[in-house]
Amino acid sequence: MAVYAYTATINDTAGSVPTRGTIAADSARHARDQLRAQGLAIREVVEQKPGRGRSALQSYLLSRQKGKVSGLLQEMATLGAADIPLLEALDTIARQHTGRFKQVIMLLRDHVAAGGSLAEAMAMQPELFDDICLNIVEVGENAGTLDDALSQLVGYRRRTATLKNRVIAALIYPAIVSAIGVIISIFLMTFVVPKVLTVLTDSGKPLPLVTEAVKFVSDFLLAWWHFLIAAVLLVGLAFKLTLNTERGGTAWDRFLLRIPILGELIRKQSIARMSMVMATLLKSDVVFVRAVQIAQNTVGNRVLKNALVTCEQTVHAGRDIAEALEKTDAFPPVVIQVFAVGQASGRLEEMLESLSHDYDTQVEITSSRLTALLEPIMMIFLAITVATIAFAVILPILEAGDVL
Repeated sequence: MAVYAYTATINDTAGSVPTRGTIAADSARHARDQLRAQGLAIREVVEQKPGRGRSALQSYLLSRQKGKVSGLLQEMATLGAADIPLLEALDTIARQHTGRFKQVIMLLRDHVAAGGSLAEAMAMQPELFDDICLNIVEVGENAGTLDDALSQLVGYRRRTATLKNRVIAALIYPAIVSAIGVIISIFLMTFVVPKVLTVLTDSGKPLPLVTEAVKFVSDFLLAWWHFLIAAVLLVGLAFKLTLNTERGGTAWDRFLLRIPILGELIRKQSIARMSMVMATLLKSDVVFVRAVQIAQNTVGNRVLKNALVTCEQTVHAGRDIAEALEKTDAFPPVVIQVFAVGQASGRLEEMLESLSHDYDTQVEITSSRLTALLEPIMMIFLAITVATIAFAVILPILEAGDVL
């Protein structure tokens, strides 16, 4: 059977109401017959082919469904643990969804019904299912423990989301304060300051130095604002292009790691995610080298990613894991020790899971420290900026009134 997306209309008391959805059928004609039997007036029926001929817009819209994937995996694990066959489980789950995500489930169901594996079906929709998901599901299917593999995958995705949210929560408040500060400053310099200082300038009296400085900045913004916007866009574009190069991106990531507290947070988050990924994969019987390869794609910092690439190459050459990591000089001694002891004892996945929990806690502590440090700094900076502008405007008024 294939999956077809349809647009149609249905008549009710309110008149002709448009509707859309997906349906599984042997052919387009069979799909139309089923829809007509449901009382729908068909406008269009299009076969959905996963992973082929998908436009950039379709890929973007599909990627927006990522938030529902964990729920899908959890439901599949729950139904699988209850000994419900995979096809029946997918049919049951599909009835709970509508729209584009129902189409995702139906495409999975269609491929499995045709004799393919669930991992192969997921690989056809890379916007939603990453390498970690594919490898764990593949191992689970081969070992006959798909429900356990899905449960491990759900646990990993939830911990990853929690870790990501902690970092975002630490940075969102300073970002909001900074944005508010910039907006307030621009408003004062382009609307308030020019109107007030125009009257004082027309009086012919000399302005205080601080007022002259603020007036210069205000006049510059009003006269050259379009050039400033163009310059910011050009600098941003050049910076982005530089980051896209291997040398520029590595240099920037190395700089980030050297920033106090923030660099520590980035390193700990990367180590926590790396350990979590490798522990999950190794527990699912994925070979170590493949686990390292997948972990490379989950580490955002290129310095740490390159260290894992070097580690993979060294292990391929037959040398110890700990020795490979130590030579990269990118990981703390405790991480190297965990790999050394874990490899020697045969309990690497257990020790990596413990390491990920430890660094997860450290990320929470470090993010709290970062927030506690940035909050007063940003508030003081905002207060100084606004106070300077206000003082520059008020001072000549006080002088003109012979108050001082």
